[in-house]
Amino acid sequence: MPLTFTLDPAVTPELRDGLLDLWTDVSNAGGAVGFVPPVTREAIRPELVRHFTAMAEGRCRLLVGRDEEGEVAAAAFLTRNTHRLMLHWLWLYTVMVRPRHQGKGWGRALLAAAEDAARGIEGIEAIRLTCRSGLGLERFYGSCGYKEVGRVPAAIRVAPGDDRDDVIMLLPLG
Repeated sequence: MPLTFTLDPAVTPELRDGLLDLWTDVSNAGGAVGFVPPVTREAIRPELVRHFTAMAEGRCRLLVGRDEEGEVAAAAFLTRNTHRLMLHWLWLYTVMVRPRHQGKGWGRALLAAAEDAARGIEGIEAIRLTCRSGLGLERFYGSCGYKEVGRVPAAIRVAPGDDRDDVIMLLPLG
């Protein structure tokens, strides 16, 4: 059962609620998407609003994957740089697949769709993302063509006494 991807979908209450549910589910399952469990939809809402604001200002694009029932099952944000010397690459943020769908290849499908989307943006030559160490994410992104290009030790404090590296990954599009 494949996902259907949409770049820049209309922001509707249904999409907003689907993204909040997705982000909450991923966070509470231990996913490295900016929060640690337990987290509520209301705690995530301000961050989603910031993303929607960036989208409205043309700084960010949303990629959504829906399952065959039309449920928001995966998502990622592609964000352009504003620094004039870094306009040739973009950030991939908040890469999420609903936990019950993990292991189906949907994460790979989401990254492939994000790569296709980035290739369609004039002047973009690479995708950059960061991930939290300790979850095997470096191996996953590496298996999708991303290369580790940097690491900041203990930059992410998940909890007192639980610091993780911030791993910088790059996918050249050339």
